[in-house]
Amino acid sequence: MKFSLGQIKRNGSNEPFAFDDQVDVSELETMNNDIREIGSVHVSGTAMDQGDDIMFTFTIAGTMILPCARTLVDVPYPFEINTVEIFSESPYEKDDSDDDIHPIDKEVLDLTPLIKENILLAVPYRVFSDDEDAISQAPIEGDGWEFISEDKKEQKPDPRLKKLESLLEDKEEKE
Repeated sequence: MKFSLGQIKRNGSNEPFAFDDQVDVSELETMNNDIREIGSVHVSGTAMDQGDDIMFTFTIAGTMILPCARTLVDVPYPFEINTVEIFSESPYEKDDSDDDIHPIDKEVLDLTPLIKENILLAVPYRVFSDDEDAISQAPIEGDGWEFISEDKKEQKPDPRLKKLESLLEDKEEKE
């Protein structure tokens, strides 16, 4: 989602410059996070020109697919994020306290990286499936792992403790 600086200056100085569009953020699926699937998100908001600053106020809405914390089945997670981003043309030296103000380097402002960042910040720590059949849909085995219930688990001694077992046998023979 890109805007030219001239477009905002022309339309956003007297009244807010409104925008409403779909943004493809499917790249988030390939990053190292819990998002299994996310397509395009709906972004709508306004941009205001305020001297050297341009303030974007917008809402990001969509649905992402996340793994259930108990069963690993897919859980649709709808979200709606309200955010404000400020871009500045001011040539002052930026200090660490102004992390929320983004410098304007070129004639085009790109909101897509900020949209992706806000979505990643909104991913919950864990989600749970409301589906009653989720346990039956849960994967039982995967690449290099297998679920073993307590009923199926065999009582094998730990190979690291094999030496201790021989010591116990020696002690019993002496008595």
